[in-house]
Amino acid sequence: MRAFITLTTDFGLSDTYVAAMKGVVLGSNPDAVLVDICHTVQPQNVLQAAFLLGTVYECFPPETIHVVVVDPGVGTCRRAVLLVTPKGRFLAPDNGVLSYVAPAPHGPDVSGWLQPGVRRPPLRQVALPEGMSAYALTRPQWWRHPVSSTFHGRDIFAPVAAHLSLGRSPEELGEAIATVNAFALPRPRQVGPGRLLGHVLHVDSFGNLITDIRESDLPPAGLRVEVKGQVISGLSATFAEGGDLLALMGSSGYLEIATRNGNTAQGLGAGVGDEVLVTILSP
Repeated sequence: MRAFITLTTDFGLSDTYVAAMKGVVLGSNPDAVLVDICHTVQPQNVLQAAFLLGTVYECFPPETIHVVVVDPGVGTCRRAVLLVTPKGRFLAPDNGVLSYVAPAPHGPDVSGWLQPGVRRPPLRQVALPEGMSAYALTRPQWWRHPVSSTFHGRDIFAPVAAHLSLGRSPEELGEAIATVNAFALPRPRQVGPGRLLGHVLHVDSFGNLITDIRESDLPPAGLRVEVKGQVISGLSATFAEGGDLLALMGSSGYLEIATRNGNTAQGLGAGVGDEVLVTILSP
């Protein structure tokens, strides 16, 4: 049976961990279609993994199985969960890595933990809305044995993904639960009339700064963007328009700061957590 299974990890590309997970899946379902989302998430960076998954999972068919293994608490009492939604099925540690999928709360100001070195923000349990269900993976008959206390990606998540892809029901794989853990999603806040303060959420491989400011946060009027002491007037439509430093709405739906033919993060010395101020100009 053909099924799409995506993999997102912090395992990197120089070790055999990802290959081991793929081997376990293919050993049970040779027809599975394995898709790598990202394996270069910063080690233990739950925030980064959650954001990256949130930008891409809706591109896949709704029956896709998304396996996310960024798991600082591997081997502890933290839960391993299956989250079933109308837009995909997700296997992950219950550590907030599914916050952009689950109905995460929108906290007031989370900038205190959106800083370099903070990779596991405060969590809270959130109830699942109608149309979503979740299961704690408590049925070891579907795991690979023996189970390593340091590699649940291979021994729990990969085999469960394979069994799910072969038609096993969520109820067979675990016990139903009413809540999952999520962190408050970063959102910009008003800091004065016509002034919106956001933060850099992610730096992509081009050095572009992706912020927590969405297109819906900005009116169609003129605006000014400030970051690291630099001022950008208006929004560009493409990476080839505007000045050397420009602001535009990126493909993920968030405001981005970019440098034409350059690396903004390096050029400005900017990174995750840096403030981005948007001023709405009077018409």
